[in-house]
Amino acid sequence: MKKVIIASTSTLHGSSYLEYLLPSLKLHFKDCKNLLFIPYARPGGISHDEYTAKASEAFAKINISVKGIHEFENPETAIKNAEGIFTGGGNTFLLVSQLYKNNMMQLLSETVKNGTPYLGTSAGSNICGLSMQTTNDMPIVYPPSFQTLGLISFNLNPHYLDPEEKSTHMGETREERIKEFHAFNTIPVLGLREGSWLEVKGEKITLKGNLSARLFLKNQLPTELAPESDLGNLK
Repeated sequence: MKKVIIASTSTLHGSSYLEYLLPSLKLHFKDCKNLLFIPYARPGGISHDEYTAKASEAFAKINISVKGIHEFENPETAIKNAEGIFTGGGNTFLLVSQLYKNNMMQLLSETVKNGTPYLGTSAGSNICGLSMQTTNDMPIVYPPSFQTLGLISFNLNPHYLDPEEKSTHMGETREERIKEFHAFNTIPVLGLREGSWLEVKGEKITLKGNLSARLFLKNQLPTELAPESDLGNLK
């Protein structure tokens, strides 16, 4: 049975890394003593070791140790043997490119679908959908495919922002960008606001957190989904 947490962000304003999620993560990874961290999304400025240390500091608060996948001689074996997996945020194009380069995308998908608990934040959440095409990130590298893990039957737009009423910004809003995606695609898109996450247990998908999420369907007006909404039938 799939056991997945898909969070819009790792950090809320005024709190530390993963702090708002820790109570849920303690339950989610209750059978894990060791966690496999995938730091591939971070493009410079912070090394894989430094990024892993940041994740390790957060998970130490719930008595879980963390080891980066780059520390293993065979990353495929590391995924197969993992008690739990966390993919952090950064740039989704880089993350997807690295997962394909290391022949990990299909294996990671199969492993999580077979029941290994998974946490994704930001870019690590983007890859949970059918494709990465609704990311906010710049295409700093060119992945061989936009297809991702397919842990849920729709796409995500993490860090979803509503237009500010008095803003003078004339560029495209997130809503307009998602409508552009739907000009060529039929996949539903969920705009996931900061502090919200999806809890996946088998085929049941529940919206968690204190904020609603915005659901976009092709040729339909966007709708608001309240916390605790069930998205298991969304296709």
